[in-house]
Amino acid sequence: MLEKIEVVDLIEVIENGSIQVRTKTAIKEDGVEISSKFHRHVVVPGADYSAEDAKVKAICSAVHTAGVITAYKAAIAAQGV
Repeated sequence: MLEKIEVVDLIEVIENGSIQVRTKTAIKEDGVEISSKFHRHVVVPGADYSAEDAKVKAICSAVHTAGVITAYKAAIAAQGV
């Protein structure tokens, strides 16, 4: 029996408040992993994180304070992005 399992397996908080999220997708056959791949994405301060995994939501809620969001936006503006 083939089974596809997706799990957020790594969450990192970067100095500027961005949250890097790694999701592992594993394919198992009869309980034995036969393939896996990883996908990464970043949740920046001020971004909508309502569709994220519960663990990511909790970290974003704690890290993305008003001060962090303001500092992030100021740093981006200073870079001219």
